[in-house]
Amino acid sequence: MPNRTRMIAGNWKMNNDVPAAKKLAEELVAAVPTSDAVEVVVCPPTIDLACTSHKLAGSAIKLGGQNVYWEEKGAYTGETSTGMLKSVNAEYCIIGHSERRDYFHETDEDVNKKARALMAAGITPISCCGESLEVREAGKHVEFVVDQIKKDTEGLEITDPSKYVIAYEPIWAIGTGKTATADDAQEVCGAIRKTLVEIFGQETADGIRVLYGGSAKPENIAGFLEKEDVDGALVGGASLVAESFAAMVEKAAE
Repeated sequence: MPNRTRMIAGNWKMNNDVPAAKKLAEELVAAVPTSDAVEVVVCPPTIDLACTSHKLAGSAIKLGGQNVYWEEKGAYTGETSTGMLKSVNAEYCIIGHSERRDYFHETDEDVNKKARALMAAGITPISCCGESLEVREAGKHVEFVVDQIKKDTEGLEITDPSKYVIAYEPIWAIGTGKTATADDAQEVCGAIRKTLVEIFGQETADGIRVLYGGSAKPENIAGFLEKEDVDGALVGGASLVAESFAAMVEKAAE
């Protein structure tokens, strides 16, 4: 199995005002173990990026954004540029999350543009993909996700595969308490890997990390990490509790 460094990334979503963000960041720095075997990232809301960056300074925990716009600057009210992310030392950014696709009608074309902008700026995308319950029940989930991957990566040049991350997040398992089984995750993550081989070649595909996201928590993370093509997790609710998030990092470091 290729030597990919595992990743546990926390998506705080639209939670935590500035005082709460500072408190959680302090708790994470104290609780999360440092290990060369796992890379740890937290992705707060934009309003919290600066204060969280300050609290994480000097720790092994890296900072990421939850969204980005592909233009450098201009009349794009409410958006965040790659330059803004870099100014707070963000090294990662989530793009294409199902909530962005669903609530804000983002397309694969948008995700592709964001990936290009991030990579040009030296920020690593955590590019999300995943199917709805309707698609899953129709048995078309693999086909659907593979199509997303092809569109989201179109025209990308990946010279360092560690600088592009994919997160498979079955939409029906996000914030619902429902969780895909480890075998469910491997089926799709394995298909993602095969698609990456077709697009980028074996060596590059072997170096791209594929995370699982969807009600991942300390109680189930070990099962996912046993699978060949699951390299970590994009964590939602459990990332808001330092003790839970630290426990997931500990499992990934084993």
